Amino acid sequence: MKKSGLRGRGGAGFPSGLKWSFMNPPGWEKNVGPRYIVVNADEGEPGTCKDREIIRKEPQKLVEGCLLAGRAMNATAGYIYIRGEFYREAETLQNAIDQAYAAGYLGKNACGSGYSFDLYIHRGMGAYVCGEETALIESIEGKAGKPRLKPPFPAGVGLFGRPSTVTNVETVSVAPTILRRGGDWFNSFGRERNSGTKLFCVSGQVNEPCTFEEEMSIPLKELLEKHCGGVKGGWDNLQAIIPGGSSTPMLTKEISGEQKR
Repeated sequence: MKKSGLRGRGGAGFPSGLKWSFMNPPGWEKNVGPRYIVVNADEGEPGTCKDREIIRKEPQKLVEGCLLAGRAMNATAGYIYIRGEFYREAETLQNAIDQAYAAGYLGKNACGSGYSFDLYIHRGMGAYVCGEETALIESIEGKAGKPRLKPPFPAGVGLFGRPSTVTNVETVSVAPTILRRGGDWFNSFGRERNSGTKLFCVSGQVNEPCTFEEEMSIPLKELLEKHCGGVKGGWDNLQAIIPGGSSTPMLTKEISGEQKR
């Protein structure tokens, strides 16, 4: 995973392999007890629809990714924190989890490997702040979704006071493909320190709003014209682009024409 160059797809962009390794510091075996992977499927950012597309259409990728990421971190269980409004998506995901248990891929002696891993869904209550990792942990514990002070960080003291890692749906879901095809394959897309592919969700004043997969570092203008049919009224009609969440700065068309993401 480190070799792939994968960075967190939830927004922060922290190197995923490095983040996962924080769960296994020297002597971690002596810290006996539960350990958790927590997947953020809250997706409360306005205008975004990428994680729920994975859950709607390929939930098995997320389930398999949780198992593989959990094994890498030596986690005993995983929690998928899904936004309460995603009612049908939660049903679809639960069906995929039930199928995995029935096939012996989850639970005690998962996949006949001698490793045991359980996976649960936790329904959120629609609070935007629960997209923040420590507020999400608080919500799973039944408390008000309010961020914790750090340190301690979740890898040391996380969910239920145990070592935990909070990660994103897309980050986990791409892990099985990376492990099958190899880190060099994934790292061959994009450019150095910004490699791989990503799901992009484009909404607003474009001719064809959509969610699609593309390699990182593609210029925004090329991205919009290739996948979204261009800006309504032509490129010169563009005023600005919000390249991420609602807190990111807006990019003008002069910047966006060359901007790489």
